Amino acid sequence: MFDCGEGTQRQMMRYGVGFSLRDIFFTHFHADHVLGVTGLVRTLGLQGRTDPICLYGPVGAKDILSQAMSLGVEKTPFEIHIEEIKPGDRLERGEYEIRIFATQHTRHSIGFIIAEHERLGRFNPEKARELGIPEGPLWGQIHAGKTVTLDDGRRIGPEELVGEVRPGRKVVLSGDTRPCKSVVEAAEGADLLIHEATFGEEEEDRAEETGHSTAKGAAQVALAARARRLVLSHLSARYSKDFHPLLEQARAVFPNTVVARDGMSIEVPFPDAAAEG
Repeated sequence: MFDCGEGTQRQMMRYGVGFSLRDIFFTHFHADHVLGVTGLVRTLGLQGRTDPICLYGPVGAKDILSQAMSLGVEKTPFEIHIEEIKPGDRLERGEYEIRIFATQHTRHSIGFIIAEHERLGRFNPEKARELGIPEGPLWGQIHAGKTVTLDDGRRIGPEELVGEVRPGRKVVLSGDTRPCKSVVEAAEGADLLIHEATFGEEEEDRAEETGHSTAKGAAQVALAARARRLVLSHLSARYSKDFHPLLEQARAVFPNTVVARDGMSIEVPFPDAAAEG
């Protein structure tokens, strides 16, 4: 989970999101991004959770989140680990990693890159059959990069049957920020960029004053980063009834833009699949 504002667990229940999360990441510690964590942890405790949970955040996380955990939360039946992270850090998560980059909102605000590792190249089953390689374990070994020896003594390596490695997907969350170079660099080639767009173009001065972005500014970041798709988030409540002006302003710069809504689910195709489509 990334940020945990007020009402988070209510929305999780409303949209059927499971409570089996193990990590919560915070971009910064303004109230609208952190007020929900106390109640959520309390609920996890009442559910009888025993697995530990880790809370990650920028400088100040240990003090602020420790205080949040002490507000009305009795001793939980599971461990709560609090870790401070900084731009440049990488957290390994099996088939993907989470990278941290700097943003321009508060002194220590950060954003996150969720990047899958490279995938194996495509295996050529037709050629494998032509070479007389029986379908089964040998195919899997070759696909995994191993050279195998057939019953007739021939040695077949992956270079004969497996294509080049393929990139994984990349999703970038800006958190609250001004449009800036660090976000453009982090979002380079992203399959999905989720960028805040608190204000419309007419409120550019207000956006700069408060360390936020306009919809147009977010679109300019997506364009400069050559992202594939942009999702506008963190829109001001003044636009809650009509997002069309912000969407129009963003699409004038970056057409492949949508506005985030509660309960939204977005499919992120693999880069090679998107290219083929």
